[in-house]
Amino acid sequence: MRFSEQLFEKIKEYASPKEISWVVSRGNNSLQSLQIAFVAAPRFISKTPDLSASVINDVSISGWSLDRLVRVYLLTTLDDSDKDIYIKTIHSLFETAENNEAVALISALPFLAYPEYWLPRATDAVRSNIGLVFDAIAFQNPYPKKYFSELAWNQLVLKCIFSDKPIHRIQGLNERANQALANSISNLAHERWAAGRTIPAQAWRLVSKFMNETIFEDICVLSESQSSMDNIAAILVCDETNFPAAKKELKKHQYIEHRLLNWELLEI
Repeated sequence: MRFSEQLFEKIKEYASPKEISWVVSRGNNSLQSLQIAFVAAPRFISKTPDLSASVINDVSISGWSLDRLVRVYLLTTLDDSDKDIYIKTIHSLFETAENNEAVALISALPFLAYPEYWLPRATDAVRSNIGLVFDAIAFQNPYPKKYFSELAWNQLVLKCIFSDKPIHRIQGLNERANQALANSISNLAHERWAAGRTIPAQAWRLVSKFMNETIFEDICVLSESQSSMDNIAAILVCDETNFPAAKKELKKHQYIEHRLLNWELLEI
């Protein structure tokens, strides 16, 4: 079953007969008609309810509104046989998009043809000051995991950490952890601590495989912290890493049953 068909099946679970009729009448039309339908969708499709948990092409649509789902579906029905016209059409929608349209476009990136062409749009979303647009690329979206460079990936993760956003919702978080990111997390922690602030405890899950003397000193700070969440992060990192000194640090917490601890406890 093609992605457009899967999306349409999901639409039918939530849409009224009248809404389904409108979607059917707008699908597989001319490019101009589809562009108009994309913009007009909220006039004919409900913005509620939030959709329940479901995954299509590794994209979680949990929490989406129905009109967002319909917009993504319409984009998947675009004829991509003429590459130049297809790309020009999508770019045109990006250029004129208001916030909710931009969210739908970013959400649709994993479904679009010629995925490498949308990388600048995806990285623009990471730099966006509009929370909904940033969240659309950061969370429940496999596009960054598959196509971002290490630098772009690290920028996305660090922006989430800096903004106290839930990094566990980033797809590929553990798989794409890297030394440069671990070093940046350490640097950010030093800046925050100097200002009397902290970073989210779960950010430290990304340093376990990239331990060095500097990061180990950070973990020791967490171990002595008054925050129970920092303590848990320190224990988990020491348990996961192969860094010899971390195993000695772990013995300080022998009174805690480590098997009962996991990173999910720190997900907020």
